[in-house]
Amino acid sequence: MQQFDKLINYEVISPLIREGFERLPHALLFAGPSGVGKRDLAENLALALLCEAITTKNHACGQCAACRWMATGTHPDFRRITLDEAVSDEIVTEASAGEAAVEKTADKTKKSKSRNIGIDQIRALEDFVFVGSHRSARRVILISEAELMTIAAANSLLKILEEPPAGVYFILITNNQKNLLPTLRSRARVILFPHPDHPTATQWLSQAGLNDKAARYLARAGGAPMRVLQWKKNDQLAAIDALVESLASSITDPLVLASRWEALLKSKNDKPFLMEDLVEGIQCWLFDLALAQATGEVHYHAGWPQPSHVKSPDPHLLLKAWRDINTFRRNARHPLNPLLFLESLAIHYLRALKPAA
Repeated sequence: MQQFDKLINYEVISPLIREGFERLPHALLFAGPSGVGKRDLAENLALALLCEAITTKNHACGQCAACRWMATGTHPDFRRITLDEAVSDEIVTEASAGEAAVEKTADKTKKSKSRNIGIDQIRALEDFVFVGSHRSARRVILISEAELMTIAAANSLLKILEEPPAGVYFILITNNQKNLLPTLRSRARVILFPHPDHPTATQWLSQAGLNDKAARYLARAGGAPMRVLQWKKNDQLAAIDALVESLASSITDPLVLASRWEALLKSKNDKPFLMEDLVEGIQCWLFDLALAQATGEVHYHAGWPQPSHVKSPDPHLLLKAWRDINTFRRNARHPLNPLLFLESLAIHYLRALKPAA
């Protein structure tokens, strides 16, 4: 277990930790961009709240029965609500246009993952919240991606937060607090997590083993160090390098380019490089091409090889391609024909590189 106070952005919540948990609000909302450490900090706070031998720093001991249960996901006084647990009564069928068509059926014979946290997940908390604790004097509920709650789910949670029992703590995590109900935000103490400053983030990544490449990957992640660490953990850094190399290359045949991209997606890793990752990477590259055209600088690819073969691309074509590829991004999760999808993507990308007239 990594030390609580060594986590990125720990200083944001350190005042709460120092004050002690008796004064902790019953609901906390950890808000900020993706990849800045919100989830790790929330999980460590939940662990500390349930620890039976808390340290003088108000950190979890990591050794007691409660800490061991948390490590195995079996603590009876902890609940985690995530999008991964949400299911939808929808059947996914193929569509002629190449997108997934969703067909609702009466018998609901198939379940698919939902893109929202539903009301049933929140209602399932009521007995846990109001019946009483099993072991600890406290109960903790952690809700990841809280902005993805349906309106009904958010309203159901709001009713619980209006009169929370003593010793019950909610920790909500969101990448976009504006998508939460204002009344729900008002019931929680909002803790804002910024991108850490560049020297702090690069030093932290260097200590995690990225060394001289830390700054390069941090730029590509938009300043979010935890995202870089996730790439490293999932063994995706080589795929990110290869994608940038393909974009910076002088390839002009869309079929050849699509073939290179297809190879990236055929990783045998447990956490493969996904179509969504590839499309996002192309968007970031196009953004930097447009930015370099306007200002001479880049945002996502500082320290990466630049495309010397691209001569003064038309900014209007770059903008159009960025918009077109935004549509690709929405459909990237379930393309009907992946190779055809990649070939169309390559055509749109290469079209954007044409020089201005």
